[in-house]
Amino acid sequence: MRKPLVAALFALVIAGAGAVPAVAAPAPAPESETVSATTEAAAPAIQAVNLAGTVALSNCSGSVVRFPNSLDTDPALVLSNGHCLSTGFPEPGEVLVNQASSRTFGLLNSAGTRVATLRASKLAYGTMTDTDVSIYQLTSTYATIKSSYGISALTVQNTHPTAGTAITVASGYWKTLYNCNIDGFVYRLEEGDWTWKDSVRYTSACQTIGGTSGSPVIDQSTGNVVAVNNTGNEDGGTCTVNNPCEVDESGNVTVREGINYAQETYLIPACFTTGNQLNLSASGCTLPKP
Repeated sequence: MRKPLVAALFALVIAGAGAVPAVAAPAPAPESETVSATTEAAAPAIQAVNLAGTVALSNCSGSVVRFPNSLDTDPALVLSNGHCLSTGFPEPGEVLVNQASSRTFGLLNSAGTRVATLRASKLAYGTMTDTDVSIYQLTSTYATIKSSYGISALTVQNTHPTAGTAITVASGYWKTLYNCNIDGFVYRLEEGDWTWKDSVRYTSACQTIGGTSGSPVIDQSTGNVVAVNNTGNEDGGTCTVNNPCEVDESGNVTVREGINYAQETYLIPACFTTGNQLNLSASGCTLPKP
């Protein structure tokens, strides 16, 4: 996990490549500047992907998201990583639900300019077990954000992503877009004390860095969120912090130095019901429970 910036104190933080604890990100570029980190040929669909709806946390990236059944009048949600929590990394097996929070998020428009500060009312869900995710409920509704700032939430896809899909990792912290493809899926991704299931592996073009942790991974053809960026193997180490390793069904370990990863998000929509409220007992919800 790439360390969250503020987490330099912890010497852990999964910001950039998405690794569990990684290094703090350097000072951000001016708010008006949007940097393209794309190294692959841009397809026409890429032009539709920008920074609108992404947010900057104090130490990571994130995005304002909704689910297929969310209503405009529902309280908006922000998606990021579990390792980006201001309270530090959740322990293996730890799941946090419906905890009071007043955390703030800098909302960006398509050009990467900060247009508003959004505030959480609670942490709805957070864990680093099986996945690496945090979901905050905001004090604002989708309708309020749209009418006030002209920005719509990104929709979280409720079906499994597909290998080969062209994707964009959109970092609100760095105001940067990384374009590549889904290279494949990892049965188990191990980093330090944490294990994540069915992780997304990027092709080498997405060279995410510290501070990009929590960035939405966007399908360029649909504009939907299919994963959340969380770690990468920085030094070629085996299964250590900032050096996750891939483990297959037979227990074989593979290390891919310089390759980055994300956690799928398609399981999340089934766990949020009427009013965008978390319900871990809902039919089809398979997220880890406390």
